[in-house]
Amino acid sequence: MFATALRSLRIIEVSAHCDLPCGVYDPAQARIEAESIKAIDKKVADSDDPDFRVRAAIIKEQRSELVKHHLWVLWTDYFKPPHFEKFPELHSLINEATKLAGASGTKGSFDESVADELLAKIDRVAEIFAETKKA
Repeated sequence: MFATALRSLRIIEVSAHCDLPCGVYDPAQARIEAESIKAIDKKVADSDDPDFRVRAAIIKEQRSELVKHHLWVLWTDYFKPPHFEKFPELHSLINEATKLAGASGTKGSFDESVADELLAKIDRVAEIFAETKKA
């Protein structure tokens, strides 16, 4: 019975520029998380409460991981070879941004300037993303 069912299946070839419908990918998701990181940095600067600082560090680590996740999804699932050809800085830009969201960046400090650097990188990714959507 299984063999009969297999023989009756038709193979349909489909193609898409990404693995999900348009609108799913957006660097705004990374930006929202990075804005949260910056807001935490501001609040921590005004607090000497050690419990608050620990909670803030945990939340910052989570948000930093989400920034990296959203950028990596764009890098691996959305951006394609023609995008990298048109915007040769894209590989290094994503690498630099994810490192800024890593242990030596927003995960490892409460320095607002690091969050600002991260936001600037995300903004550049968003500019490139917007250009690719025009094509």
